[in-house]
Amino acid sequence: MKAVAINLAALGDTDPLWNDWLEAAHRRFRVDVAALDDELPNWRQLLERFAEERAPVYFRRDGDVSATLRQLRAGGTRIGVFTDAPLELARIALSHLGAERHIEALETGAGAQERVTATLGPDVRVVDTRAELLAVTMRRVESKDLGDR
Repeated sequence: MKAVAINLAALGDTDPLWNDWLEAAHRRFRVDVAALDDELPNWRQLLERFAEERAPVYFRRDGDVSATLRQLRAGGTRIGVFTDAPLELARIALSHLGAERHIEALETGAGAQERVTATLGPDVRVVDTRAELLAVTMRRVESKDLGDR
């Protein structure tokens, strides 16, 4: 496997923080959150500030996931992450989850999975859950063990 495209949800769930920000934006700025670009043009900067302040409450590093990312990188596997969350939120999540330094591509929004797989090239494995991510390195270890016999 030359590359892996990981759904950000496999590393950490951004939905609770995003939903809390939408609620806070609606309450504080009295805007329709379905029309943020029109009603709150600087919403991305506001989201970034909100997420930076609250990220430690929402995101916890997972030792097993961190070890898996390290093993993949050490083995020469290219790592990309995709999500439908806004870029500002995705970057902060990756930073707090300790994954930012391991990835070489991040795509957000509609079509993010397709864009990140195209960036990583052929032979990309798509991973949507934590369990799938942890299984990736387990298979690599098992195949190495079998090859030693």
